[in-house]
Amino acid sequence: MLPWKRVLRPLAALLLTAAVAVVPAATAGAADAPHSGWNDYTCRPSAAHPRPVVLVHGTLGNSVDNWLGLAPYLQSRGYCVYSLDYGQLPGVPLFHGLGPIDASAGQLAAFVDKVLAATGAAEADLVGHSQGGMMPRYYLKFLGGAAKVNALVGIAPDNHGTDLDGLTHLLPYFPGAEDLLKATTPGLADQITGSAFLTKLNAGGDTVPGVRYTVIASRYDEVVTPWRTQYLSGSDVRNVLLQDLCPLDLSEHLAIGLFDRIAFHEVANALDPAHATATTCASAFS
Repeated sequence: MLPWKRVLRPLAALLLTAAVAVVPAATAGAADAPHSGWNDYTCRPSAAHPRPVVLVHGTLGNSVDNWLGLAPYLQSRGYCVYSLDYGQLPGVPLFHGLGPIDASAGQLAAFVDKVLAATGAAEADLVGHSQGGMMPRYYLKFLGGAAKVNALVGIAPDNHGTDLDGLTHLLPYFPGAEDLLKATTPGLADQITGSAFLTKLNAGGDTVPGVRYTVIASRYDEVVTPWRTQYLSGSDVRNVLLQDLCPLDLSEHLAIGLFDRIAFHEVANALDPAHATATTCASAFS
């Protein structure tokens, strides 16, 4: 590669990252309130977008902060958008997704029923970040969700757990650490590679019939590692690496879910594949 190309490539990546961050921030700032445009139970799905979209936050997230970028993005494109809080621990405000994941899936089930009843839709689409992209699979597989969900889009989901760049392998060297983690923050313990929860979730296959699955991953993910474990196997699965769409995109685990409009464009494609358009670096400005 010529020397000037070595200089321009990281410079272009830096400029693109800045653009991805600035565009959605301006959009969110224009809203009257964080929930402006979503969690509106008077919204009725259109013929173009006949299913409500339920957003499922990640670990330590909540129904507002996790979606200040994506919720307005989808709402402005004509979707009825909803988000929930789940996995709350007593005395811990704002930082959710820490409770047992099977119980969190039950909260999701109740919320989807509420959304379907309010909108009159027969099915919903689910979009989740991190744990929020993995946890709904329990709802689909064990709690009857497959009959009520058309598609699940996971943004950096820990579908097969995480070793946190190998840090979880150190737990056995600290007597009582794993038991303490399970007792105090079971939602974290459930996400460790090889946990009893994940073993049950993935036994017999990653997917269930009748649901379309999309996974959007980043090779720079530092939380769900190795990043390839995010991918699913199944007959109706699309696994997407963000850098295959835009090699200049530097988004890691948080950025891909919070403000990366290239990832958002691919979410929109997954929700409406019949009208999908190519996702490229230019999607950062769409």
